[in-house]
Amino acid sequence: MPRLNQLCSFALVGGTTAGVYVSLYLILLHAGLHQEFANALAFGSAVILQYVGQARLTFDRQLNDPRQMIRFGLMVTGGAVTSSLITGAAASYFALPPWAAALIVTVILPIQNFLFMSLWVFAKPNTSKA
Repeated sequence: MPRLNQLCSFALVGGTTAGVYVSLYLILLHAGLHQEFANALAFGSAVILQYVGQARLTFDRQLNDPRQMIRFGLMVTGGAVTSSLITGAAASYFALPPWAAALIVTVILPIQNFLFMSLWVFAKPNTSKA
Protein backbone atom coordinates (compact mmCIF):
# COMPACT_ATOMS: atom_id res chain seq x y z
CA MET A 1 0.00 0.00 0.00
CA PRO A 2 2.84 2.49 0.50
CA ARG A 3 3.43 2.63 -3.27
CA LEU A 4 -0.31 3.29 -3.85
CA ASN A 5 -0.18 6.17 -1.35
CA GLN A 6 2.88 7.52 -3.15
CA LEU A 7 1.11 7.31 -6.52
CA CYS A 8 -1.93 9.11 -5.11
CA SER A 9 0.28 11.84 -3.64
CA PHE A 10 2.16 12.13 -6.93
CA ALA A 11 -1.12 12.53 -8.82
CA LEU A 12 -2.48 15.07 -6.31
CA VAL A 13 0.67 17.19 -6.45
CA GLY A 14 0.80 16.92 -10.25
CA GLY A 15 -2.86 17.84 -10.65
CA THR A 16 -2.54 20.76 -8.26
CA THR A 17 0.58 21.94 -10.07
CA ALA A 18 -1.19 21.79 -13.43
CA GLY A 19 -4.15 23.71 -12.02
CA VAL A 20 -1.91 26.40 -10.54
CA TYR A 21 -0.03 26.73 -13.83
CA VAL A 22 -3.20 27.17 -15.91
CA SER A 23 -4.81 29.53 -13.39
CA LEU A 24 -1.73 31.69 -12.93
CA TYR A 25 -1.09 31.83 -16.67
CA LEU A 26 -4.64 33.02 -17.35
CA ILE A 27 -4.54 35.51 -14.45
CA LEU A 28 -1.27 36.97 -15.70
CA LEU A 29 -2.62 37.24 -19.25
CA HIS A 30 -5.73 38.98 -17.92
CA ALA A 31 -3.47 41.36 -15.96
CA GLY A 32 -1.90 42.41 -19.26
CA LEU A 33 1.38 40.48 -19.29
CA HIS A 34 2.66 39.41 -22.67
CA GLN A 35 2.06 35.72 -23.42
CA GLU A 36 5.73 34.70 -23.17
CA PHE A 37 6.20 36.43 -19.80
CA ALA A 38 2.94 35.08 -18.43
CA ASN A 39 3.93 31.56 -19.46
CA ALA A 40 7.45 31.88 -18.05
CA LEU A 41 6.21 33.14 -14.67
CA ALA A 42 3.41 30.58 -14.45
CA PHE A 43 5.68 27.72 -15.57
CA GLY A 44 8.47 28.72 -13.18
CA SER A 45 6.01 28.94 -10.30
CA ALA A 46 4.55 25.55 -11.19
CA VAL A 47 8.00 23.94 -11.34
CA ILE A 48 8.83 25.28 -7.86
CA LEU A 49 5.48 24.07 -6.51
CA GLN A 50 6.01 20.67 -8.11
CA TYR A 51 9.49 20.35 -6.62
CA VAL A 52 8.31 21.27 -3.13
CA GLY A 53 5.22 19.08 -3.30
CA GLN A 54 6.87 16.02 -4.75
CA ALA A 55 9.96 16.28 -2.54
CA ARG A 56 8.07 16.74 0.73
CA LEU A 57 4.70 15.06 0.22
CA THR A 58 5.36 12.27 -2.27
CA PHE A 59 8.95 11.26 -1.57
CA ASP A 60 9.53 12.67 1.96
CA ARG A 61 12.83 14.35 1.09
CA GLN A 62 14.50 17.52 2.28
CA LEU A 63 14.15 20.52 -0.01
CA ASN A 64 17.62 22.01 0.35
CA ASP A 65 19.60 19.38 -1.56
CA PRO A 66 21.50 20.98 -4.45
CA ARG A 67 22.18 17.67 -6.24
CA GLN A 68 18.52 16.72 -5.96
CA MET A 69 17.52 20.15 -7.30
CA ILE A 70 19.84 19.73 -10.29
CA ARG A 71 18.43 16.28 -11.01
CA PHE A 72 14.91 17.72 -10.78
CA GLY A 73 15.85 20.52 -13.19
CA LEU A 74 17.30 17.98 -15.62
CA MET A 75 14.10 15.93 -15.34
CA VAL A 76 11.99 19.00 -16.16
CA THR A 77 14.25 19.71 -19.13
CA GLY A 78 13.86 16.11 -20.25
CA GLY A 79 10.10 16.49 -20.01
CA ALA A 80 10.23 19.56 -22.22
CA VAL A 81 12.29 17.62 -24.77
CA THR A 82 9.85 14.68 -24.68
CA SER A 83 6.91 17.05 -25.10
CA SER A 84 8.58 18.79 -28.03
CA LEU A 85 9.43 15.51 -29.73
CA ILE A 86 5.88 14.21 -29.37
CA THR A 87 4.13 17.40 -30.46
CA GLY A 88 6.72 18.09 -33.17
CA ALA A 89 8.52 15.27 -34.93
CA ALA A 90 6.27 12.38 -33.86
CA ALA A 91 3.05 14.28 -34.54
CA SER A 92 4.32 15.22 -37.97
CA TYR A 93 5.59 11.73 -38.80
CA PHE A 94 2.36 10.03 -37.71
CA ALA A 95 0.12 12.88 -38.99
CA LEU A 96 -1.39 13.35 -35.53
CA PRO A 97 -3.80 16.21 -34.93
CA PRO A 98 -2.61 18.65 -32.23
CA TRP A 99 -5.17 17.43 -29.68
CA ALA A 100 -3.94 13.84 -30.07
CA ALA A 101 -0.29 14.86 -29.63
CA ALA A 102 -1.21 16.86 -26.53
CA LEU A 103 -3.16 13.91 -25.14
CA ILE A 104 -0.17 11.62 -25.67
CA VAL A 105 2.05 14.12 -23.83
CA THR A 106 -0.38 14.21 -20.89
CA VAL A 107 -0.16 10.41 -20.64
CA ILE A 108 3.58 9.97 -21.24
CA LEU A 109 5.00 12.82 -19.11
CA PRO A 110 3.51 11.77 -15.76
CA ILE A 111 4.78 8.22 -16.29
CA GLN A 112 8.21 9.50 -17.33
CA ASN A 113 8.35 11.94 -14.41
CA PHE A 114 7.28 9.35 -11.83
CA LEU A 115 9.95 6.94 -13.03
CA PHE A 116 12.66 9.60 -13.02
CA MET A 117 11.61 10.90 -9.60
CA SER A 118 11.40 7.43 -8.06
CA LEU A 119 14.57 6.02 -9.55
CA TRP A 120 16.83 9.07 -9.74
CA VAL A 121 15.68 12.52 -8.58
CA PHE A 122 14.39 11.52 -5.14
CA ALA A 123 15.89 8.02 -4.86
CA LYS A 124 17.10 7.12 -1.39
CA PRO A 125 20.89 7.07 -1.27
CA ASN A 126 22.43 3.64 -0.92
CA THR A 127 23.76 3.62 2.63
CA SER A 128 24.88 -0.01 2.70
CA LYS A 129 28.60 -0.59 3.06
CA ALA A 130 29.73 -3.53 0.92
